[in-house]
Order: sequence, then structure tokens, then C-alpha cells
Amino acid sequence: MNIFKIKTYLQDLQNSICLALTKQDGTPFQTDTWEYTQGQGGGETRILNNGPVIERGGVNFSHIHGQQLPHASTQRHPALSQSPFQALGLSLVIHPLNPYVPTVHTNLRFILAEPAWWFGGGFDLTPYYGFVEDCEHWHRNAKKACEPFGEAIYPRYKKCCDDYFYLNHRQEPRGVGGLFFDDLNANSFSDFEQCFAFVRSVGDHFLTGYLPILTKRKNTAYGKHEQDFQHYRRGRYVEFNLLYDRGTSFGLQSGGRTESILMSMPPRVRWEYNWQPKAGSAEAELYEKFLIQKDWV
Repeated sequence: MNIFKIKTYLQDLQNSICLALTKQDGTPFQTDTWEYTQGQGGGETRILNNGPVIERGGVNFSHIHGQQLPHASTQRHPALSQSPFQALGLSLVIHPLNPYVPTVHTNLRFILAEPAWWFGGGFDLTPYYGFVEDCEHWHRNAKKACEPFGEAIYPRYKKCCDDYFYLNHRQEPRGVGGLFFDDLNANSFSDFEQCFAFVRSVGDHFLTGYLPILTKRKNTAYGKHEQDFQHYRRGRYVEFNLLYDRGTSFGLQSGGRTESILMSMPPRVRWEYNWQPKAGSAEAELYEKFLIQKDWV
């Protein structure tokens, strides 16, 4: 097990993603470095605000050492409730300006609480206006990331993603899914190296999944109607992150930097009482044809 290799990979991935998104938007990311006050380590937060393409984007790297594993992890690993830990992670959320471009989320993480260790993460897509070809491309790309590791991997982690990114109180998915895995260790694959290879494959397939969609949709004409719906649907994103997201809970419970943890929140959002889409509208189509569990490939 080589934690330095994990750290180097995640930092290199942060660099490559920020460079690619800056080329799309034309605006550089601002960088904040921070220290972990509850233990050792810290991180680097990169933020892009109010760009012509990306309204808010955050790409965060962190590596912290803590004295007690947070409840977000120990509820699945109760034997480790008093364990010191190390946690490394890359977390990304992009909220585009144009309502026809989906919001996207990626997270890759490694946790060591000796003698236990595991990886977690994945990526998922949250459109506001649905395009079948975009969803098919996104899932073909996810399947391609999994193919070197066996035919069963993509359907397994696609289902995990569908199940995880689901708002139980709304009875609806957050988006169209992708991949999600947790507690990935030698019981999942043969050894550490194969687990790490799978995590790298997922990370390396983020840009090939998202950039074609961003490029295709970022100049689509839209008006206030579409933007209002985008802001309404962003409310679901906020609800999920605050109520269900394990990464958000882990960060807050571990005493991480709050500004970096909550960079995932959209800059503009709205809630409407008992809002319903008009029958036959593009907004209704999102619910009827896209916010459903579906095999896209």
C-alpha cells in the first residue's frame, strides 16, 4: 500500500480537470490552501465563480490525519469507532450557468483506519433538461471505465449509484446516475493495486464523459423560464447533500474546512410550494423519461 501514490494521482487529476474546465470557461480557478485544525494535514480548494460557462465549480483535494473516525464511516464500520485515521480525497461539483448543461459530481477517496482500508467514490450526472444521447454517452463512458475489471462491475456500481443518489423524501432520483462504490477493498478486488487501478480508471474517465456534453450544450439558447426551472431543480441537489451525502457528513463530522465542504452548493437556488410541471412540457419530460431508473447502454 502506497499512500504517496494515491496522493500524487489525486493531485494530478485535480490539475488536469481544472486545466480542462478553464479551457471551456476561459476563467482560472482560484486556489485556497488550508490546514486541518483537528489533527494534521489539510487540503487545496480550487473554486471558479461566475464564469461565462461555469456559474460555480469546485475541485477539492484533501489529506487529513484524525484521532477518531467520524460517525459517517463508523456506522458501517462499528469496530473502528475509536480508530485514528487518514483520509485522502478529491471532490468535484460543477454547476454550469446554462440550464441545458447538467450539473456533475465526482468523488474519489481513500480511508485508512488500521488495520482496515477502503476506497470509495464515483461520478454522477444531474441534468435539468434531458437529452437521450447525452445520457447514453455518459453511461457508455462509465461502462468503459469498468470493462477492464469484469462484466459485472458496471451494472453493480450503476445500481449502487441509482440507489445512493435517491431522495427518499421526494421519491425521486437526483439525476441520471453513473457509478458509485464504497468500502472497496481486497474483498472487492484481488488486492490494493487492483482496487487503486479501478479508482484511477474511474477518475480518468471523468473528463471523457463530461466534456463532450459541456461542449455540445454550453451555447444553447435559454431564457428566464429555463433558468427558473434550473434553480428549482438545484434545490433537490441541496436537499440531497445536506440530508444524505456521506462525504458532506464525513467532512463536517471530522471538523474539516466548512467552506470547502459546502462548495458543492449551487450559487442560486429556489424552492416553490407544491410546484408541478405543465403536462407535455420539457420540464415534465425530465421527470417522466429521465428521472427514472433506466438502462442507458
